[in-house]
This record gives sequence, structure tokens and C-alpha cells, in this order.
Amino acid sequence: MRDSFFVVGEGVLEFGDNGEATTRQPSTAEELRRFRFSRLGPKGPRTDEETRVALATAITANVPQPDSADPAVPAGFTYLGQFVDHDLTMDRTESQLGQDVNLDELLQGRSPALDLDSVYGRGPRDKDDQVFYAEDGVKLKVGTTTPVPFPDEGTNVPFEGFDLPRRGGTAGTAADRRLPLIPDARNDENLVVAQTHLAFIRFHNRVVDELALTGLSGERLFRAAKELVVRHYQWLLRTDHLPRIVDPAIVDDVFTNGRKFFEVPGRHYSRDNSPTMPVEFSVASYRFGHSQVRGAYQWNRVFNSTGPGGIATLFALFTFTGVSGNFDPSSGTPADLDDVDRGPLFTLPSNWIADFRRLYDFTEADREDLVPPARFGGGNVTKRIDTLLVDPLTQLPAGTFGGRGTQFREIERNLAFRNLTRASMMELATGQQIAELFGAEPLTAEQILVGNGGAVVEGLSEEQKAQLVANTPLWFYILREAEAGGGLMGPVGGRIIAEVFHRAMEGSRISIVRSPYWRPTLGPDSSTFRMVDLLLFAFEGKADLLNPLGDPAGA
Repeated sequence: MRDSFFVVGEGVLEFGDNGEATTRQPSTAEELRRFRFSRLGPKGPRTDEETRVALATAITANVPQPDSADPAVPAGFTYLGQFVDHDLTMDRTESQLGQDVNLDELLQGRSPALDLDSVYGRGPRDKDDQVFYAEDGVKLKVGTTTPVPFPDEGTNVPFEGFDLPRRGGTAGTAADRRLPLIPDARNDENLVVAQTHLAFIRFHNRVVDELALTGLSGERLFRAAKELVVRHYQWLLRTDHLPRIVDPAIVDDVFTNGRKFFEVPGRHYSRDNSPTMPVEFSVASYRFGHSQVRGAYQWNRVFNSTGPGGIATLFALFTFTGVSGNFDPSSGTPADLDDVDRGPLFTLPSNWIADFRRLYDFTEADREDLVPPARFGGGNVTKRIDTLLVDPLTQLPAGTFGGRGTQFREIERNLAFRNLTRASMMELATGQQIAELFGAEPLTAEQILVGNGGAVVEGLSEEQKAQLVANTPLWFYILREAEAGGGLMGPVGGRIIAEVFHRAMEGSRISIVRSPYWRPTLGPDSSTFRMVDLLLFAFEGKADLLNPLGDPAGA
């Protein structure tokens, strides 16, 4: 999580260990070099800690949470959403502090754009970022897994191209050697987002192979591949990702008729300006994905509910990363993961390679042969978007929020508490304030206090309940809104997300919004390109690449 936000027109909001927030004015140079946030709505009242604790406790109360349904959303989309968040907030200029940087590059590098800079960085010609690229300066590096004897000889071999590239070597700490060689290390925070990032690396490399057949080479080949990859990525977000999480009518309205509230052309704004990031999106509405997380996953033939390793817990998916974990299967508590030098492995163990058939539904692409066997765990769907989070999110590893080696209260491991606290410290607009801004019908007192099968809020006084109804924290509000809408983001949360995505695509140098006649070429037809199509292309449509560990005997 960020410790400070530069909000355009306000200054730098900084947060101390005591929970206090302060605002100061930046220098001109510092202003240019900071990632640029903005406010979509007005400031709102802060939420007292007792209410935040009560809400967080209710949200993470370890009660049964329904799966997404009508339709079910494949579980991979939870982590595609996290991958997108990191793309939107990636800071390409971070390592250039103190250097002379072209102003246009500086602003573009520090503004939200859906251009996969979390994968590409500043490109293979950059002296710092060339480390992410293969020797040809066109393809991206991949990593190799570590052989492990459990459970059989099928996992006791290295798999090249099935882990992120890592720093390796013999110098530095164990944690240093495990660090991923990718522009945004946050994409190694949990194993699903790490394997998602790897899929995008493989997608780029496969596109390079295809374009090389046309005679392109060198920098021209890289630029052509990146442009094709980014356009297809934006297309799948617009047509495949967004309609699964946001009311499709809202998505269609925004992408057909344009934005109504965020950086609207003509209102003190030109579309050629670099975009900003609304704090209402970053700190509230786009954190809806936390409610989609499962407590455990059918992962591959080794780690599933009937496999020799048992089902893959959410804790394990943090363990088998270089940023939040230590690749040590004996780790059993968040404190174990806080030990950055623990464990003998420096790359992903081979038995933890993802089976993508369990994360996405390939029957959408008419690939019935890519359905995981139900009697060996089958696949996974997301939890419904609502006001419940699975219990493991009360015990975040410190590496997920930059807390390794620091002291903090136990409640600060609770993700719901962290979300509510950060929003309060930033004086984020309430759900009611944004509903009024958008002209949306606000939620009723019953919808806020009782909900629709979500969190049961207890322990609040009548005065606190009245405050909650009048000034609902935006994150809790948009989750209650989705809960009322059957699991789809609605007029407040969904509108914020759709408009920010639209602006981020418009503000990208490679943009399907600014090129409305572009159509995909790597899917089944000229109007279709989904996440399953990206994976099929990246892994050559082969079952043994999408699921390299195979199925149990007799499956």
C-alpha cells in the first residue's frame, strides 16, 4: 500500500505510523515526479476506529459466502483484476528520480494508462529495464522452476518458462535472490497474479514469434508486438473482464456514449492530457476484488481437494512467491513468511505450477478437452461480490503491504480494516456523496445495515448506525450495492470503474478508444478476444502447456 498520495490540487497526503494523515505542498520537481491522483467527489467525514473495527470484523466474520452465479465468474478474473490494478498504478519513472527526464515521458510514466507497463517497463532500450528482456532485446525473460520430489517424478524436474524470471545469483539475501525480474514486483505478491503475469510474458513472446515470420526484427519487431499485445489486452478488458464485474449496461453506456463524470472532455480538460487516478477508484471501488477471493483453490493435480497435497490454501498462494513468501512449504503462519531468509528454494517449486484450466472456463472457446476432471477437484469460480471477505484475509502476510521488519497491531493484518482505515485517513467521499454526484438512487438504510446475505454488522450504537447510514464508507457502500445487484457493481461502484477504465485506455499511447475501428486478429473472429483466447494463444492451445503437470492417473 502507498504511504503517500499526490492529489492534484491538494498536495501530498502522507500517513504516519500513528494513523494520522497530514497534507503538505510539494516542490515543483516533486509534483512532476509523483504519481498523480485526483478526487472525483468531495471530501467526506472520517469514520471512527470503533466503527471501522466493527465493520471489518463483520466483513471478515468467517461466515459462508456464496459463489458468483448467473453466470459464475471463473476465479482467474479475480487476479486478472489485481494484475490490471498494478498496470494502472505502475510507476515507470520510479528509478529515474534525480535524473533529467523528458517531461512528456515523465507525465506518461506517472499516470494511469492500460498499456502493460507493468510487463514492459520502459522497454528493452532502457539501461535499467533491459534486465527484464532476453538477449535479443525483443522477447521477455522467463524463469525455470525448481525440481521437488513430492509427490512423484513428474514434479522432480525443472520446467523452463513456468516461473517468473528471478534475480538469482549468489549475492545478497535469500529474499534478494527470489525477487522477480519484472517491472512491478507487486505481481509476485501471490501465486495466481504471478502466474497471470507469466502468461502475459508468454503471450508477448508468442506474438513476437508470429510477427517475426513477416520479416520484422529488432526494435521494429518489439514495437509491433507490444502494440498488438496491448490492443488485444484492452479489448479483452472492455469485452470480457468489465462485463463480468460491472452491470453491462453501464459498461456499454460509457464505451458508447463516453464519460459523464470523470475527466469529461471540454470541462477544463483535453483528452490529450495525461490521465489522473481518482482516489475513489484506487482506495474504494476497485478494491471490490477482495470480496471475490476464495479461501482455498483447486490448483493442479497435486494441490486439490482429492490430491496428495490437499487443496491449495490462500496462505499457500502467498507462500510460493518471492515478494510475500519464501517458497518454503514448511511455512505455516504469517510470521513464517515475514522471515525473508527462510527456506532453501529460490524459484517456484515445480509442483506449484498453475493448471489454467482450473482458473478459466475454456468451454467458452469450445475447448471441451480443456475441462479439469470434476472428481479431482474441478475448477474454481470467484466468490460473489458482496460485503464478505474470506477469513484468511484477516491475517495478511506483512510482505503484502510492505510491513516486513516493522511493528504493527494485529488488526492491521486485516484487509478490510486496512481498506476502511486508508479511506478514512484520506477523507474519501462517502457512498451517498458519490450517488448524489452521479444522480443515482442511494441505498436505503435497510440495504446498508442489513444487506442481502452479506456482512451482519453488530456492536454499533444507535448513533453509530445512524452515522453509517448517513455517511457510508465508499468501499462498504459499493460492496453493499453489488450485493443488492446480485454480485454486479452498480450505479456508483460500477460507474467509477467503467469511466476510469475508459479514460485509462483513452490516455494510453496505444489505445482502442482512440482507434475505434481496430478489431482483434488473434481470437476466433474479428469481434472476439477473451482471456481464454489470450491463454490459448500464449500456450499454443496445448493442454500440456496450460496444465504441464497433467492429470492424475485414471482421470
